Amino acid sequence: MKQVYPITIGQVTDMHLFASEQQQLLGIPTMDSFHAVIERLKKLREELDLLLLTGDLSGDGTPQSYSNLQNLISSLFLPSYWLPGNHDDFATMSEVLNLGLVSRRKCFERGGWNFVLLDSSVAGKAHGYLRQETLEWLDLQLSKIVDKPTAIAIHHPPFKVNSRWLDKSQLQNSEEFFAVLDKYPQVRLVLFGHIHQEFYTQRRGVDYLGTPSTCIQFQPGSKKFALERKPPGFRLMKLYPNGTWESWVERVPYFHTVELVANG
Repeated sequence: MKQVYPITIGQVTDMHLFASEQQQLLGIPTMDSFHAVIERLKKLREELDLLLLTGDLSGDGTPQSYSNLQNLISSLFLPSYWLPGNHDDFATMSEVLNLGLVSRRKCFERGGWNFVLLDSSVAGKAHGYLRQETLEWLDLQLSKIVDKPTAIAIHHPPFKVNSRWLDKSQLQNSEEFFAVLDKYPQVRLVLFGHIHQEFYTQRRGVDYLGTPSTCIQFQPGSKKFALERKPPGFRLMKLYPNGTWESWVERVPYFHTVELVANG
């Protein structure tokens, strides 16, 4: 019997890097916490096939913040693909994050899977929204390759996560998104960030996975903004050509005093 080998991918999200490597987000120097994640990924390097960076890569949208990211990611020598979050600047990302193995492609195939990366960011807003042209492009990409299992990556969650303050900034037109997905049974996974915590739900045979941030973690189930005292994390996935998958979250031994309430 032919042995089936999976593709192993890492999802890294919500790094919130700044132009200054010393700048902090609610008490955490985000460059330091992301560096801890990079060091762990280096140890897993031989097992990994690619990285997905699912938004809020920058905290200030500056070219230098993306250069800082490019430099760290490049040290892994892994194919890496990205999409923007609500704190990102898409034009600047496209200009800077396009060197070596860091790609701005938004649709590709690897290991018997098709990957589609979506832009749900809305300029100046925390919530997400998929523009009509984005939905049409998604529909087109899914119609082209119906014989391979597909993973979709997006920044904003298309579901409420039982956190009143955070649910205000979810994807605003989830039903339009679902209407496209429901047409294509090859879609198996939807991966997202934004919520700075682990999350899982299923809808019509599609599994939806949220992933912790590489910096601060939001308190699950909180009515008002609150942080959780958990270390930075990322997600690992093994995707098999037959459409089955395994996934787990890893956290790194990085601890730093956080400000448990937002300033202002």
